[in-house]
Amino acid sequence: MEQIFIVENIKCSGCVNSIKDALLKIKNITHVEVNIEKELITINGDVDKDAVVNKLTLMGYPEKGNNDLIKKTKSYISCAIGKMK
Repeated sequence: MEQIFIVENIKCSGCVNSIKDALLKIKNITHVEVNIEKELITINGDVDKDAVVNKLTLMGYPEKGNNDLIKKTKSYISCAIGKMK
């Protein structure tokens, strides 16, 4: 099953790497695609939407309209980790 998430704070390939790595660790997710320009994440797999939203939020990539300073800061940390790969 394909699910689409529109999130905030995706800035570069470092963010993409971190997002893909984290989401592919969730059971039953088989594919993750990230569109930086549209801040769009598409996943394939049989997984609860809330599990994905919670993971993304913890990393600093909340659904559109749910952003704050703490989430922005977390996204910079996730981005930096993704750039080291």
